[in-house]
Amino acid sequence: MTTARTGETPEGQRHEPSPPVPSDQGRPAAPPPPPSSPARGWAAVAAVAAATFTVVTSEMLPVGLLTPMGDSLGVTGGTAGLTLTITGLVAAASAPFVPAAVARADRRTALVGFLLLLCAANLVSALAPDFAVMVAARVLVGVGMGGVWALAAPLGPRLVPGGSVGAATTVIFAGIAVASVLGVPVGAFVGALAGWRAAFAAFAGLALLVAAALALLLPALPPEGAARPGGAAGLFRDPRVVTGLLVTGLLVTGHFAAYTYVRPVLADAAGLGAGLIGTMLLVYGVAGVLGNFAAGPRAARAPRATVAVIAALLAGSVLLVPLLGGGAVAAGALVAVWGLAYGGVSVSVQSWLMASAQGERETASGVFVGVFNASIALGAFAGGRVLDAAGTAPVTWLAGALALGALVAALAGRAPSNPR
Repeated sequence: MTTARTGETPEGQRHEPSPPVPSDQGRPAAPPPPPSSPARGWAAVAAVAAATFTVVTSEMLPVGLLTPMGDSLGVTGGTAGLTLTITGLVAAASAPFVPAAVARADRRTALVGFLLLLCAANLVSALAPDFAVMVAARVLVGVGMGGVWALAAPLGPRLVPGGSVGAATTVIFAGIAVASVLGVPVGAFVGALAGWRAAFAAFAGLALLVAAALALLLPALPPEGAARPGGAAGLFRDPRVVTGLLVTGLLVTGHFAAYTYVRPVLADAAGLGAGLIGTMLLVYGVAGVLGNFAAGPRAARAPRATVAVIAALLAGSVLLVPLLGGGAVAAGALVAVWGLAYGGVSVSVQSWLMASAQGERETASGVFVGVFNASIALGAFAGGRVLDAAGTAPVTWLAGALALGALVAALAGRAPSNPR
């Protein structure tokens, strides 16, 4: 059997990536090139996007099912809501350690394994006889979410040619954006038709299908480097990475400080009823998907400028809600800008970090997921305290101030100079 040398792919012959060969400094060789067939590469990207959609929807699924789920398990709606908090915190805690935990595993195998874990967790949720079992299942969902997100986000450069990396990363993150728009309503719809347990069972089935798609469509993806449990600490010596994580924390914390309480904010600012607020949330979601696709390719070329525009739009939209949101049209326009801006946050900051930590992409992605999910919890907590103490307008002031802080950090901090 003959083996082509690294970088050589005979014309007309399919290239099968080989495991990286350690160099004489103990570092791995360059990662294998993307698949020779563009169609196969984009099919793999679509499968990874389906994986991000499935894990994020699984995380958010209790949102539309809290009341029937709480009634069935004998707990209050507030207690049932802890199933969402637990999943986010577990994902935040586990994601930074995923690259080290699966250091020697082929990434295709690892992703399939995490989707199978998610399938089992959703199935246990569907069958849970009491709240304790449900909590255990949601812990597993958190592990699966942290694992999939940490490994999936950096895969664009390994699946498509260099000129398409920005678009591929955008598609992968579109799974997250679409989940925020369609995932929860679909779960709530299934729950209304067949019960909340059927909704969890349906997403267990979806996770199984996505696992099969990943196994069939992804090429062999040997690890790019020897990730170490302490490898994440080294990232904090790079000012570009520190700036990217700081911007992430400020933007996500600010957003969720206001968005978690968007219903009372819009009700007070614009006098909107429940029906109109639901329409506003749909507008927000659609704008968020558009924002993801608008920001992705731009962030791949100019991460600092893209993040700065996003931060400015996010700050302006939330700060103006109490001032100009006095009617349905004005409020709808501001909510649309808000969604457009926040829809680009994940893909843009991820592009910033991937360009900053090109030798440690998976480790940086794991830390990013940890910071992102911890910021969600912090934002919801801080916004709730401000809401209880001072009302709805100060909630938007807090969110706007944090977004302005992100703008200053993006402009003043170090940014990657040669993104790809």
